[in-house]
Amino acid sequence: MSLIVAGTVRVAPEKLEALRPHAIDMIRASREEKGCIAYAFSNDLAQPGLIHVFEVWRDAKSLEAHGASEHMKTWRAAAGALGLAERRLKTYEIASEKERP
Repeated sequence: MSLIVAGTVRVAPEKLEALRPHAIDMIRASREEKGCIAYAFSNDLAQPGLIHVFEVWRDAKSLEAHGASEHMKTWRAAAGALGLAERRLKTYEIASEKERP
């Protein structure tokens, strides 16, 4: 069963540019992981410093491996040092999916 991880995190707007290279490294490494279908961060245009997170994983085993990856450890350290906060992420199980016309 595929999984979606979606939600938000927040960083002080003045630290967003310092966070950017770490976020790009995290995105690139995550997209290379076995079982990663989609992985993206995006800035909220109306709320500076609010970052939307969207991930799709083939299965729980892939998501678990992602959580234990070296690039996740590196990301957590860098993001923590820059004050990333208000982590509000949820995991959703995909019961079915279909293409939209």
